[in-house]
Amino acid sequence: MDLVETLQNLLGQVPELLQPLIVALAGAIPFIEGEGGAAIGILGGLPPVVAAIAAMVGNFVTVAVLVLLSTGARNAVVSRRRAKVEARDAVLVGGSSGSAPAEPESERKAARRAKFQRAYERYGVPGVSMLGPLLLPTHFTATMLAASGVGKARILIWQAIAIIAWTTLTALIISGVLQAVR
Repeated sequence: MDLVETLQNLLGQVPELLQPLIVALAGAIPFIEGEGGAAIGILGGLPPVVAAIAAMVGNFVTVAVLVLLSTGARNAVVSRRRAKVEARDAVLVGGSSGSAPAEPESERKAARRAKFQRAYERYGVPGVSMLGPLLLPTHFTATMLAASGVGKARILIWQAIAIIAWTTLTALIISGVLQAVR
């Protein structure tokens, strides 16, 4: 039994009042996200609007936490690097020479970073946020944007727009298909 089936079964076993929480939980999981959470909720019998909103909330809350944590981590790394550079420069001015060389980045990591950077330069935050779900979960896209130094408010606004748009589109398609089948 896979995760989606497990969530659908769980949805059918809990009281109606708790079902949106299960959908929000599904929306918080990468690769399931708002779109999958809405699908689980609608197919599980929740009204499409309730399923979509619950999935959006679950997805966005997780993305927001990740952006805030990533921004904090990036700020700590940048501050530490800046302090090391300042200390090294002070030592070099004082006459000592000997600083450890920077650790090289792995080829795989460098390739991923370059791919993201090309997409970011080409499409900007709005494009990466809106097109990101086609390739990567919003969780990863938002984290990469934060690691790149983009402001957290800008990331969160565009991620919210993307989550709302993709989840709404998915909910409309699933509701339309179910309506046509009935």
